[in-house]
This record gives sequence, structure tokens and C-alpha cells, in this order.
Amino acid sequence: MPSKKNDTLSLIPENEAIPRPRLTKLIIKNFRTIGSEPVTIDLGDIVVLVGANNTGKSTILRAYEVAMNTGSKEGQLTIEDFPNGVVTDKLPEVEVHTIISEDKPGKQWIHDIGNGEMLIREKWTWSEQNRDPKRQGFNVQNNEWSDSVPWGAPNVANAYRPKPHRIDAFSSPEEQANSISKIIKDLLNEKIESIKSNGSEYEQLIEQITAFQSNVAEATENEIKKIERSISEYLTKIFHNYVVKIDMRDSESVEKTYSPFKENPILKMGQIDGYFSNISTHGSGVRRTLLWTALKYISENSSNTENRPHVLLIDEPEICLHPSAIRDARKVLYDLPKTKNWQVMTTTHSSVFIDLSYDNTTIVRVDRSEKNAVKCTTLYRPTSVSLSDDDKENLKLLNICDPYVHEFFFGGRVVIVEGDTEYTVFSWLKNEYPETYTDVHIIRARGKAIIPSIIKILNQFTCNYAVLHDTDTPETADKKKNPAWTMNQNILNEIRKNSKFQQIQLLACKTNFETAIFNKSIDRDKPYNAIEKIKENDDFKAKVKQLFDCLLDASCSPPENCIKWDNIDQLLPMEETPNE
Repeated sequence: MPSKKNDTLSLIPENEAIPRPRLTKLIIKNFRTIGSEPVTIDLGDIVVLVGANNTGKSTILRAYEVAMNTGSKEGQLTIEDFPNGVVTDKLPEVEVHTIISEDKPGKQWIHDIGNGEMLIREKWTWSEQNRDPKRQGFNVQNNEWSDSVPWGAPNVANAYRPKPHRIDAFSSPEEQANSISKIIKDLLNEKIESIKSNGSEYEQLIEQITAFQSNVAEATENEIKKIERSISEYLTKIFHNYVVKIDMRDSESVEKTYSPFKENPILKMGQIDGYFSNISTHGSGVRRTLLWTALKYISENSSNTENRPHVLLIDEPEICLHPSAIRDARKVLYDLPKTKNWQVMTTTHSSVFIDLSYDNTTIVRVDRSEKNAVKCTTLYRPTSVSLSDDDKENLKLLNICDPYVHEFFFGGRVVIVEGDTEYTVFSWLKNEYPETYTDVHIIRARGKAIIPSIIKILNQFTCNYAVLHDTDTPETADKKKNPAWTMNQNILNEIRKNSKFQQIQLLACKTNFETAIFNKSIDRDKPYNAIEKIKENDDFKAKVKQLFDCLLDASCSPPENCIKWDNIDQLLPMEETPNE
């Protein structure tokens, strides 16, 4: 068996109990739309980048892709990637932080972060267009960047970092088809590698190919010598005593002469017993659905030990998909990291693509500062909020009932309301006064018990929200303890966990919204009848608007029977207020 020049030490843990390498942070500057002010992205299993168009979301995906493709054309930049042109002190840089669980790179590169995990920092800098970047490693012993690098050659280092799979939002049909083919081919190649290492059939095949090459070389020996003599005859007239030798046998690359598959698999699609055409001829929605199908297979069938870690970089996965398909696609992507072998970074303009009932989702908003610099704000990380099983179930049910509930991640002022009636009349006001309330997002909790779960999420990144709920009463009509009353204190407790809770508007309607605004209850079709009342009665309309304004502006006073409160006793009916 010939020696293999590319034999390297496997950097992937053989023990399944040892966590696989994963990305934990990207730091980017002077790259495309990102200027000299660094942009930092904290990474997890799934990172969802939200924000307006042209704020730099796709640039972030591209940054990791080019850093991981050093040594190939995909790792080189064009002049358009240099936001300032090629300026010496403003060169594009991408810094990648990788967490590992084995100390194979060498002590000088390892920063111990505890719990058996270690951090490796690397940086890529591009000084010329259409050229490979300079790669550096951070030497923790010298506390400085070094031109020496962890793991040595790029092909060895890349075996330890997650391999990027980039899918653009508006790729051509051919590019989309090739992306799907590449994912499938990579999956098959990984299986081939396991066959190589676990069986003797492959070794026997390579030996047979080597022997066949030798036979071919011997059979063509006379022809080869004839070619050598003919070329050498002319060569020696110009370069005295120089001749050529032709060696057709290359034992070191013998494996390259055999491939069990085509260079790129050809994907075709059609109806059973019908005509099958190349996937590139189908609509974009079909192509992207096929992508989900391939990813779903990978998420359910990938081995934890056979292959290198991967990261999917995908722009706007909701494009060209039917609404129900968007939800299916979301589940596929959220399930992908369950294999412990994938991370996902995606951009989206769809709140439907956010699901906080999972434990692995990080939400990052990308926008621009007043000076037009790209900035990133981590809005939500599961490790930073303590969601109980009840909270997760609440969010899951809310996500099912209202797929647009997570629009608050996209910015603006937020108002949480308890029920459908408040949501409907406030939404009607938004339509009546679009310039006044254009940036207001109303979250319909669909139940008082869900309000604390939503507050936990909002507390992570903002105090720019308000809460409106019913006071209810301490006892039910049959004199039993009312669980809805107990929930009042739970709401207050969660709000007070916000470091700036004094800025949050907390209002309650005595004893419910309908009786507070209309002075009587509405027995049926509450949202519809409430709209009819405020259309017909200017006083009712004014009270609703006053309440809405009070939720959004601390300087406003609420209407009668609605109260700003910070003590549970304020919510008691007059006859039940404790004596001073």
C-alpha cells in the first residue's frame, strides 16, 4: 500500500462524550458594509440575524465563509469587499473564536475557560484583492497576535473548525442546485471516509488501481520513450544536454484516479412515472424545499463521530416558501443542531422564523448607528434567561396561536396586552393614526398567565415596553381563591427584575378591560362589539386612545377605572382595601 502524503492526525474527538468544536464568536471590521468599528457576533447552536435591509446581515455570513476558504478562490476578496478601497490601516479583518475540548493545538494557543473547555482565537487580514489573507493566532502566553498559527496548515486547521455551507437569498437556479448537490456530495464523501478507515475493500481497490497503472505504464513504455526522444532532440539544441523524462505513475495521488461518484451529482425532480427534469429548471420554492429535505435527512441521520462539524450560513430561508412551508423549514433548521454536529446562522425578515420554545436560539439585531456604522445587539440568549418548562410551553402555544408575535425583535415600542379585545381596539387605533403609532408592536398574550413569560424575554434587551392586564378579583364568584389574581403579583415580580423597571409602564383595568372602558361587560363577540362601540361613541374612543397613549408615554394619565400600579393593594376593590 503506497504511503499517503495527506495523512494527518484527526482533530475530531473520538469519544462521543467529548463536545465537538464549535464557533462561539465572530469579530468583523473593514469588510463590505462594516467599517472600522468592529462588529461582534456571539454564536450558539442557532443564530438568527434580524434587522432592516442593507444593514450588514449578509456581510456577517460572508465573513465566516471567506475566512474558512483560505487557499481557494472563495477565500479571496474583490475590490468591492474593501469598503475604503485598499487602505493600509483599514484592511478587512475577520476574527474567529472556536471552543474545543482537547488540547491538540498546543498550550500557547489555549485559553482555559473552565468546564473542560478551551478557547482558540484566530484572525484573517486581507491586504490585497484576489489574494489569500494573512492568518494569525493569538498566543496566550505572550498575550499577542502571532504569525505562527494553531494547527498549522489551513487544511489541518479547517478540519477542526465548522465547515461553512453558504446559501444566498437570490442565487441563480444553477447555484441553488449546486448548493444542494454539494451538501449531498459532502455527506456521501464523509461516509466514504468512514469506509476507508473501517474496511479493507477500499485498500484492495487502491492496490488494484496501482497495479493497473503499472501495467498501463509498461504497455506504453515504447511510446513514452519515443515522445521523450522527439522532444529532447529539439530541446537539447537550445539547452545543451537537457532532455525530458515522462513519468506517468504517481503512487501518492493514486486515490485521485478513482471516484465512486460523478464530480457533482445531478439532481432531477418530477412526478412518479412522469418526466424528470434537472432541479435547476424548477421554481425557487421547489429548490429551497429540496434543500430543507436534504438538511432534514442530515439532521436525522448524521453521525456524531464520522464527520467534521458544519455551519449552515443561509440568507432569508423564508423566501419563495408557502406560509406552512416556512414553519416546516423553521423546524428543520432548529432541529439541525440536535446532531451536535451543526450550527446555523441565518438572516430573516420573518418573525415566523423565530421560535423561542427551543433552548438553542440566539437572536441578534443588526442595524446602523447615527453615524451609519453597523452595530449588533444580542437581544436574546437562552443561557441568559431562566425559562421554566411552563414558560417554554407558554411560548410554544403563543407561537402556534400568533406566528407574528416575535415582531418585537425587529425594533420599536412594545405593548403587551392580555386579550383579544385590547389587541383589536389598539390595532384599530394604529390604523386610524398611522403616523402616531407606526413603530408600536402589540403583543397579544392570549392569557394572563403567559404575560410573565413574555416579560422574561423582553427584560433581556429592553425596558421600552408596557404591560396592560385585568385586575380580576381575589376571589371568584363562588368565593374560591382566584388564580388570576395571584398572577398580578407574578407580573410585577418579573418586571422588577429589569434593572430599569421604573421606566416600564404597568397598567391594569378594573376589573377587566370591557368594564373599565365601557362601564359594562361584553358577553360575546368582544373584539367586534368593542370596535363598534368606539366607532359609534367618541367618548369611548377617547378613553381607549388615552389608555393607549398612557402605555406609551409615562407623562400621560390613564382614564378612569385604569390604574398605574406598583403595589398589589392598589388593585383591590375599595371595600377590600386594608385599613391604614
